[in-house]
Amino acid sequence: MATIGDIDANVAKFNDGAQRVPIRVRLPENARTNLDMIKALQLPTGAGGTTTLDSVAKVDFEAGPAQIQRFDRMRRMTVQGDRVGGAQLGQAIADINRLPVMRHLPPGVQPASFGENRIFGQLISGLVMAIVAGLLGIYAVMTLLFQSFFKPAVILSALPLAIGGAFVALLVGGMSLSLPSLIGLLMLLGLAAKNSILLVEYAIERERAGRTQREALIEACRERARPIVMTTLAMMAGMLPTALGLGAGAEFRQPMAIAVIGGLTTSTALSLVLVPVVYEFIDDFEKWLTPRFGRFITPREPPLEPAPEDAL
Repeated sequence: MATIGDIDANVAKFNDGAQRVPIRVRLPENARTNLDMIKALQLPTGAGGTTTLDSVAKVDFEAGPAQIQRFDRMRRMTVQGDRVGGAQLGQAIADINRLPVMRHLPPGVQPASFGENRIFGQLISGLVMAIVAGLLGIYAVMTLLFQSFFKPAVILSALPLAIGGAFVALLVGGMSLSLPSLIGLLMLLGLAAKNSILLVEYAIERERAGRTQREALIEACRERARPIVMTTLAMMAGMLPTALGLGAGAEFRQPMAIAVIGGLTTSTALSLVLVPVVYEFIDDFEKWLTPRFGRFITPREPPLEPAPEDAL
């Protein structure tokens, strides 16, 4: 009590109108750092007398925790620091994990994921689940539309082109993989699949009209190139001001626009080449597989009964 005072519940109070101010009494600051004076403090004994603090305790300055913090029922030590040069959270975490002290932690010590780090991890896992659910949804809808399990694979073959272009654009633009860029990757799923749908649907219609596979693909690329390029340029033009950082708050949405523009550029330029090739391989495989396994799923018709002979 001589160094920190008693708790507020035990001290006297000063009434200042409607406010009660606790009166905490302790030694002056210069006396609280004087070991000789602290050792000479008088303590009451059970017999009614007094004794010095030095006779019942060892008084010395030692380092100790001001408070013990716990995380998941384990003691926690927090080290805080500022991000240098405006580094993103993911890049800062990666730099910390590469430090030698983090690679060789003592036994019983492990890094904890909480705060922004935990939220960022949950965000990444949630967006990955959203992307997987989107892919499964596209595949299911396309399966019902084309009545085939193989044609949707042709449509989904353009998605790696879009995702690769988005990562290249972020790398060239000096942007990190953040929430806006992940939202842009999610948008690319529908935009890139749209181009493939236009090609595959037109090729199927031409084949049904009597064209060969090669003629149907060439005609689909020739006829669908204009709408694919027009819609892609319109989308890129709409994203261009945000990609340039124009307008209030554009810094947050800039990675999303850059990712979308990069993904659309590569998917549009390469889908007219890759999608027909994938379509040809998968269609040939489907035509080879259908006669061999079609009898297992096609119901057999009962044999026709012979017509009864005319009664004499």
